[in-house]
Amino acid sequence: MGGFFGAVTKTDAISDVFFGTDYHSHLGTRRAGMAAYDKTIGLQREIHNIQNSPFRTKFEDVFVEMQGTSAIGCISDFEPQPLLVRSNLGVYAISVIGVVNNANVLIEKFLSNNNGHFTVMTGGHVNMIELVAALINQKNTFEEGIAFAQSVIDGTTSILILKNDGSIIAARDKVGRLPVILGKSEEGFCVTSESFAAEKLGYEYYKELGPGEVVEITANEVKQLAKPGKNKKICAFMWSYYGFPTSTYEGINVETMRYRNGEIMARNDLEANTISDVDYVGGVPDSGTPHAIGYANESKKRFARAFIKYTPTWARSFTPTHQTERCKVAKMKQIPVHELIKDQNLLFVDDSIVRGTQLKETVDFLYSNGAKAVHMRSACPPIMYGCKFLNFSRNTSDMDLITRRTILELEGEEGFRHLDEYSDSSTERGQKMRKAISEKFNFASLEFQSLKGLVEAIGLDEDQLCTYCWNGKE
Repeated sequence: MGGFFGAVTKTDAISDVFFGTDYHSHLGTRRAGMAAYDKTIGLQREIHNIQNSPFRTKFEDVFVEMQGTSAIGCISDFEPQPLLVRSNLGVYAISVIGVVNNANVLIEKFLSNNNGHFTVMTGGHVNMIELVAALINQKNTFEEGIAFAQSVIDGTTSILILKNDGSIIAARDKVGRLPVILGKSEEGFCVTSESFAAEKLGYEYYKELGPGEVVEITANEVKQLAKPGKNKKICAFMWSYYGFPTSTYEGINVETMRYRNGEIMARNDLEANTISDVDYVGGVPDSGTPHAIGYANESKKRFARAFIKYTPTWARSFTPTHQTERCKVAKMKQIPVHELIKDQNLLFVDDSIVRGTQLKETVDFLYSNGAKAVHMRSACPPIMYGCKFLNFSRNTSDMDLITRRTILELEGEEGFRHLDEYSDSSTERGQKMRKAISEKFNFASLEFQSLKGLVEAIGLDEDQLCTYCWNGKE
């Protein structure tokens, strides 16, 4: 998905942006970059591949190679960024988080109207960041250009621009699917995707940008260039999976939301009397663990870590390119605690069930180490639609989803007309889907959090949340 961090200070901004960007490493695994502005040198930029090395390792020389009182940094799953651009608006660096679904249409329109060109990546793909910059450059000011770009883009674009005078322009996407947060210190201001990154670097909370809001930041002030819109659709997955536990969005902390979420799931199971024989409750680490803690606290079942992930050398399970390699790494990372597995009835809470490939490997691993039964709970509703707003997985079509594949097996394409019923565990279709998935993966039982329960755990009105991947509503 990706995340960014920027700072404008009265002294040196490189250290803050180095550590601030590093704190977004959980949001991307492939590309990272930094750009800085110095009065003498001007704009500088560095980009590295971080697939096999963490951000800190690849950018450890940045303190020698870069200097400046303002800088921006970005972690990305796909496009190399920030890019340096020279246009009618001047020279600037730009980073973009999100996705442009109608990129091909916009590229063809741009080329036919301007007789211009784009540099391309392997396979002829245009870097999304260059496309967004080209759209912004169609207008006479940055605020007009950003408004134009977001009006013609189908998708999500939160934008960070470092200008050639050292100021930073920050723009939240037009419906606020992604958080953009400002912090303030005695030295200046910062902008971040994750609130804790600002706090750890000594910035106090200043404000969270509203949907479509655009601001320009200097070391002394924040100037609003565009007012926020009224329609907000922040991604609910930010709390259930994406977000780092210590972050807060819209005033709601990620970790405490996950505790509440687990508690709600446990209450539902207690009412249904489905967990009387469970010995231990655990999370599918790491993001499933806080949901499991909430579940264990509410159900009064003992919490235990029946297996531990070995992370010193395998810090990220999604680093390999191919699925078979990802599964191999995931298996190698799992170290069992035999006393907590052998002859035990276990219940695990995962943050979500998407394809289910790695989850099956985990369950097989537990049974091979002597588990008596493995119950599974998903901390979010059944995922019925591949995300088209935040690149949750760029390779995911609807038919890659375990729910869709199972429904097709049960009822054929007719089943896709009844996705609401399949999501609901109280319906006959919902029960059949859960039973079929359980048989595939050898679960003793399977249940998903309801959309109502998830919304309750977050604490915002449902109409302020993007829930597209669960109910298909934009």
